[in-house]
Amino acid sequence: MEKEKLKVTFIGGVGEIGKNMTAFEYGSDMIIVDAGQSFPDEDMPGIDQVVQDLTYLKQTKSKLRGLFITHGHEDHIGGIPYFLDNFKKVNIYGSKISLGLVENKVKEAKKNNVTLKAVKAGTIVVAGQFKIEFVSMTHSIPGSFAMIISCPAGVVVHTGDFKIDFTPVGGDVCDLKRLAEVGKRGVSLLLCDSTNVEREGFSMSESVVGKALDELIGKYKRERIIIASFASNIHRLQKIIDCAKKYGRKIAFTGRSMENISEMAIKLGELKCDKDLIIDIDRVDMFEDNKLIIISTGSQGESMSALTRIASDNFPKIHLSEKDVVILSSSPIPGNERAINNLINTLYRKGCQVVNNELADVHASGHAYKEELKILHSLVRPRFFIPVHGEYRHLKNHQMLAKSLGMKERNIIIPELGMQVELDNDSMKFATMVPAGEVLIDGTGVGEKDSNVIRDRLLMSQDGVCAVLLCLSRKSGRVCAPIEIVSRGFIYQDEASEIIRDAKVFIGKKLDEMDLKDMDLNEIKASVRKIATSFFFKNTKRKPLVLTLISQY
Repeated sequence: MEKEKLKVTFIGGVGEIGKNMTAFEYGSDMIIVDAGQSFPDEDMPGIDQVVQDLTYLKQTKSKLRGLFITHGHEDHIGGIPYFLDNFKKVNIYGSKISLGLVENKVKEAKKNNVTLKAVKAGTIVVAGQFKIEFVSMTHSIPGSFAMIISCPAGVVVHTGDFKIDFTPVGGDVCDLKRLAEVGKRGVSLLLCDSTNVEREGFSMSESVVGKALDELIGKYKRERIIIASFASNIHRLQKIIDCAKKYGRKIAFTGRSMENISEMAIKLGELKCDKDLIIDIDRVDMFEDNKLIIISTGSQGESMSALTRIASDNFPKIHLSEKDVVILSSSPIPGNERAINNLINTLYRKGCQVVNNELADVHASGHAYKEELKILHSLVRPRFFIPVHGEYRHLKNHQMLAKSLGMKERNIIIPELGMQVELDNDSMKFATMVPAGEVLIDGTGVGEKDSNVIRDRLLMSQDGVCAVLLCLSRKSGRVCAPIEIVSRGFIYQDEASEIIRDAKVFIGKKLDEMDLKDMDLNEIKASVRKIATSFFFKNTKRKPLVLTLISQY
């Protein structure tokens, strides 16, 4: 009898940054690691978030034994509300702070089909035939874990997001000893973070950032200081709070996620802060500039973030001037460079002094550089390897790194969305492809990227929209009133009147040549749309979205 295989299915997080999710199946049991989201691209107008296509998991949901969270970043937990829409009852396991962030999402989405089970490093959870051990890892948020996933078919190490930092601010060090121990026992498969595989050397320690912030806050003794950072970087928030106390300043948090996460972290004891040190953002005008540090969202130049609204004079109580120093404690996420540059220019126009990671060590990545990845591979010593958490170039470069360490190419698979592999202690092979991709969340609506809604939005954003209004006689089937055309975002004002006039004449002539009496309204609308689109493209080289509105008398 053939031995049962472990199935590993990549639902999200490979060939992309975001919406991380991996399913592990053995026999009648399945566990899932992470349920993240990604953020919409410029070709997804109006979309709020992007999550996984769960078609395959819904087909196998009777096997589900738990959802296991590596850490609390949005690309690992942001899709949980949507995930819960598709399952009756789910146990979710993660660190105290990860589940605190999950709880906020669950409450906001009004989900009650979930049980949150907090774990610590060293905890082992039995889920069907799986045993999952949580291993402490260093990342840019506390409570980050790697997982040792064991079943009769073998042992898998999933690193989650990590870096090797021997002087972390929060004390969460990578448990390299435990990873080395399991490596000696034998690891069938390693799934490893690939985000920074292209970066040579070692990542900078978060303690270096802490020293740089301390020096800056000490340097600017007279100015008001505004620091923009990722709300989830609790370690950095802690350092800023410590500096505020040292230099006799009050702290004000602003931005929805910053306020929510800091409040939750203080409540859980992950963020240590005297109550009298924090003031409400509405009270900042009651304090002298040199007695304040404002910690804000908006380090990526997001249009609705607190910092962008402050810079645009669209924030009560805060008005920027040459008395302000703005520290952008982050590095640009690819694609955000233009927004960040626009924000920096606006800040300079206000007279502010601006400090970013090009001018000082005010940001450190939470992901391992090449030499750190080499250390982890050397300790875990897996038989098989699959790089995860990265775009294709990251996965490919991680494959090359593994080969440079002596791993055979046939023992490495570069995964794709929907890929399912099967393995045991002796073999790993591609098994099949399952449905996978993107699901778009738009308010309360759910759709796909190639839906008519998205295509229409893109068309309107590029070439505008025209509405053609017709009055038809039921008896004669003829147009019985002048055709009206209304356009938005299509043609410039100085050419609009002539083109619209000619379009009315052209559409009228074409309709006069047609027998409309025996056509239903949908056929007439389609014909008018085709006629108008053809005319507009011939005369303007643009294709607006054409709407046809018909009244019958």
